[in-house]
Amino acid sequence: MKLPTLRVPVLVALAVIAAGCSGERIVNTDEPPPARPVAPPPASPTPPPSNVHLVNAFDYAGSPEGGTRYFFVSPSGSWACAIVPRVKAGCQSADSFGSSLGITGEPETVPNAAGEAVAPNAVVVDREGEAHFAAVDQPEFALDPGPAKDLPFNRILAAAGFRCNVQETGVSCLSELSGKGFTFSADAFVPQYTDVPAGAP
Repeated sequence: MKLPTLRVPVLVALAVIAAGCSGERIVNTDEPPPARPVAPPPASPTPPPSNVHLVNAFDYAGSPEGGTRYFFVSPSGSWACAIVPRVKAGCQSADSFGSSLGITGEPETVPNAAGEAVAPNAVVVDREGEAHFAAVDQPEFALDPGPAKDLPFNRILAAAGFRCNVQETGVSCLSELSGKGFTFSADAFVPQYTDVPAGAP
Protein backbone atom coordinates (compact mmCIF):
# COMPACT_ATOMS: atom_id res chain seq x y z
CA MET A 1 0.00 0.00 0.00
CA LYS A 2 1.41 3.35 -1.00
CA LEU A 3 1.48 6.18 1.54
CA PRO A 4 0.23 9.53 0.50
CA THR A 5 3.09 11.82 -0.48
CA LEU A 6 2.20 14.29 2.26
CA ARG A 7 2.86 11.73 5.05
CA VAL A 8 6.39 10.70 3.87
CA PRO A 9 8.07 14.07 4.60
CA VAL A 10 6.30 14.19 7.98
CA LEU A 11 7.63 10.73 8.92
CA VAL A 12 11.17 11.66 7.79
CA ALA A 13 11.02 14.89 9.83
CA LEU A 14 9.85 13.02 12.93
CA ALA A 15 12.70 10.51 12.55
CA VAL A 16 15.26 13.34 12.33
CA ILE A 17 13.80 15.08 15.40
CA ALA A 18 13.79 11.82 17.37
CA ALA A 19 17.43 11.20 16.48
CA GLY A 20 18.41 14.74 17.49
CA CYS A 21 16.64 14.47 20.86
CA SER A 22 18.38 11.29 21.92
CA GLY A 23 21.23 13.37 23.37
CA GLU A 24 23.88 10.94 22.16
CA ARG A 25 26.64 12.33 20.03
CA ILE A 26 29.61 10.29 19.00
CA VAL A 27 32.70 12.16 17.89
CA ASN A 28 35.69 10.18 16.73
CA THR A 29 38.87 12.20 16.40
CA ASP A 30 41.13 9.14 16.05
CA GLU A 31 42.98 10.22 19.23
CA PRO A 32 43.65 7.73 22.02
CA PRO A 33 41.35 8.13 25.03
CA PRO A 34 42.85 10.04 27.96
CA ALA A 35 44.63 7.88 30.48
CA ARG A 36 42.61 7.36 33.62
CA PRO A 37 44.46 7.59 36.91
CA VAL A 38 45.16 4.18 38.35
CA ALA A 39 44.46 3.80 42.04
CA PRO A 40 47.54 2.73 44.00
CA PRO A 41 47.47 -0.84 45.25
CA PRO A 42 46.25 -1.23 48.81
CA ALA A 43 48.99 -0.97 51.42
CA SER A 44 50.28 -4.32 52.50
CA PRO A 45 49.29 -5.17 56.05
CA THR A 46 51.93 -4.84 58.74
CA PRO A 47 53.50 -8.25 59.22
CA PRO A 48 52.91 -9.84 62.60
CA PRO A 49 55.76 -9.55 65.10
CA SER A 50 58.47 -12.17 64.82
CA ASN A 51 58.62 -15.07 67.27
CA VAL A 52 62.01 -16.31 66.09
CA HIS A 53 64.03 -14.95 69.02
CA LEU A 54 61.70 -15.49 71.98
CA VAL A 55 63.12 -16.08 75.44
CA ASN A 56 61.36 -18.12 78.11
CA ALA A 57 59.14 -15.58 79.90
CA PHE A 58 59.18 -17.73 83.05
CA ASP A 59 62.86 -16.79 83.51
CA TYR A 60 61.91 -13.10 83.84
CA ALA A 61 58.90 -13.47 86.15
CA GLY A 62 58.93 -11.71 89.50
CA SER A 63 56.23 -11.47 92.14
CA PRO A 64 56.29 -8.12 93.92
CA GLU A 65 53.19 -6.81 95.68
CA GLY A 66 50.35 -6.69 93.19
CA GLY A 67 51.09 -9.97 91.40
CA THR A 68 53.45 -11.41 88.84
CA ARG A 69 55.27 -9.11 86.46
CA TYR A 70 58.01 -9.75 83.92
CA PHE A 71 61.19 -7.73 84.59
CA PHE A 72 64.39 -7.21 82.63
CA VAL A 73 67.29 -4.80 82.39
CA SER A 74 69.07 -3.76 79.21
CA PRO A 75 72.51 -5.35 78.61
CA SER A 76 74.16 -2.04 79.50
CA GLY A 77 72.30 -1.97 82.81
CA SER A 78 71.00 1.54 82.05
CA TRP A 79 67.31 0.71 81.70
CA ALA A 80 64.97 -1.29 83.92
CA CYS A 81 61.79 -2.47 82.21
CA ALA A 82 58.74 -4.57 83.00
CA ILE A 83 55.59 -6.04 81.53
CA VAL A 84 52.58 -5.64 83.81
CA PRO A 85 50.27 -8.42 82.54
CA ARG A 86 47.41 -7.15 80.37
CA VAL A 87 47.94 -3.58 81.65
CA LYS A 88 51.14 -1.97 80.33
CA ALA A 89 54.83 -2.27 79.55
CA GLY A 90 57.37 0.38 80.42
CA CYS A 91 60.94 1.35 81.21
CA GLN A 92 62.70 3.71 83.58
CA SER A 93 66.28 4.61 84.41
CA ALA A 94 67.90 1.78 86.35
CA ASP A 95 70.23 4.14 88.21
CA SER A 96 68.42 7.37 88.94
CA PHE A 97 64.71 6.79 89.43
CA GLY A 98 62.77 9.99 89.94
CA SER A 99 64.97 12.17 87.76
CA SER A 100 64.53 13.04 84.11
CA LEU A 101 65.23 10.19 81.71
CA GLY A 102 67.70 12.19 79.64
CA ILE A 103 66.16 11.05 76.35
CA THR A 104 66.51 13.49 73.47
CA GLY A 105 63.08 14.92 72.64
CA GLU A 106 61.37 14.06 75.92
CA PRO A 107 58.93 16.69 77.23
CA GLU A 108 59.99 18.88 80.13
CA THR A 109 56.92 17.90 82.14
CA VAL A 110 54.06 15.42 82.13
CA PRO A 111 51.12 15.12 84.54
CA ASN A 112 51.59 12.70 87.42
CA ALA A 113 48.79 10.71 89.08
CA ALA A 114 47.71 13.82 91.01
CA GLY A 115 47.63 15.93 87.83
CA GLU A 116 50.73 17.94 88.77
CA ALA A 117 53.26 18.82 86.10
CA VAL A 118 56.51 16.96 86.85
CA ALA A 119 59.50 15.68 84.91
CA PRO A 120 58.89 12.32 83.20
CA ASN A 121 60.68 9.34 84.69
CA ALA A 122 59.31 6.48 82.55
CA VAL A 123 58.32 5.48 79.04
CA VAL A 124 55.06 3.53 78.87
CA VAL A 125 52.72 1.81 76.42
CA ASP A 126 49.35 0.86 77.87
CA ARG A 127 47.19 -1.99 76.62
CA GLU A 128 45.33 0.57 74.50
CA GLY A 129 46.48 4.02 73.42
CA GLU A 130 49.67 5.65 72.23
CA ALA A 131 53.07 5.14 73.84
CA HIS A 132 54.06 8.11 76.00
CA PHE A 133 56.35 9.58 78.62
CA ALA A 134 54.98 9.26 82.13
CA ALA A 135 55.67 10.11 85.76
CA VAL A 136 55.32 7.13 88.06
CA ASP A 137 55.44 7.45 91.84
CA GLN A 138 57.64 4.45 92.56
CA PRO A 139 60.18 2.31 90.73
CA GLU A 140 57.34 0.52 88.98
CA PHE A 141 59.42 -1.14 86.27
CA ALA A 142 62.40 -2.24 88.39
CA LEU A 143 62.48 -5.51 90.33
CA ASP A 144 62.81 -4.93 94.06
CA PRO A 145 64.87 -6.53 95.39
CA GLY A 146 66.80 -6.77 92.18
CA PRO A 147 68.52 -6.71 89.92
CA ALA A 148 66.37 -8.28 87.23
CA LYS A 149 67.86 -10.56 84.61
CA ASP A 150 69.25 -8.80 81.56
CA LEU A 151 67.50 -9.29 78.21
CA PRO A 152 70.24 -9.98 75.63
CA PHE A 153 70.40 -8.07 72.37
CA ASN A 154 68.01 -9.31 69.69
CA ARG A 155 65.95 -11.43 72.07
CA ILE A 156 62.20 -10.94 72.62
CA LEU A 157 60.35 -11.19 75.91
CA ALA A 158 56.66 -11.80 75.16
CA ALA A 159 54.14 -12.20 77.97
CA ALA A 160 50.53 -11.39 78.82
CA GLY A 161 49.72 -9.25 75.78
CA PHE A 162 53.02 -7.36 75.43
CA ARG A 163 56.45 -7.92 73.97
CA CYS A 164 59.78 -6.12 74.45
CA ASN A 165 63.26 -6.41 72.99
CA VAL A 166 66.63 -4.68 73.14
CA GLN A 167 68.63 -3.97 69.99
CA GLU A 168 71.61 -1.77 69.22
CA THR A 169 69.08 0.94 68.30
CA GLY A 170 67.43 0.88 71.74
CA VAL A 171 64.71 -0.69 73.85
CA SER A 172 61.35 -1.42 72.23
CA CYS A 173 57.98 -2.58 73.62
CA LEU A 174 54.61 -3.31 71.98
CA SER A 175 51.00 -3.78 73.05
CA GLU A 176 49.85 -6.78 71.04
CA LEU A 177 46.22 -5.67 71.40
CA SER A 178 46.57 -2.17 69.97
CA GLY A 179 49.72 -2.57 67.86
CA LYS A 180 51.08 0.60 69.49
CA GLY A 181 54.54 0.72 70.98
CA PHE A 182 57.79 2.61 71.48
CA THR A 183 61.48 2.44 70.71
CA PHE A 184 63.91 4.62 72.64
CA SER A 185 67.53 5.19 73.46
CA ALA A 186 69.32 8.13 75.05
CA ASP A 187 69.37 9.73 71.59
CA ALA A 188 65.73 9.46 70.53
CA PHE A 189 62.18 8.33 71.26
CA VAL A 190 59.91 6.94 68.52
CA PRO A 191 56.28 5.98 69.27
CA GLN A 192 56.59 2.75 67.31
CA TYR A 193 57.71 -0.81 68.02
CA THR A 194 60.84 -2.05 66.28
CA ASP A 195 60.79 -5.78 65.71
CA VAL A 196 63.90 -7.96 65.85
CA PRO A 197 64.78 -9.01 62.29
CA ALA A 198 64.24 -12.73 61.75
CA GLY A 199 67.84 -13.12 60.60
CA ALA A 200 69.37 -11.32 63.58
CA PRO A 201 72.11 -13.27 65.40
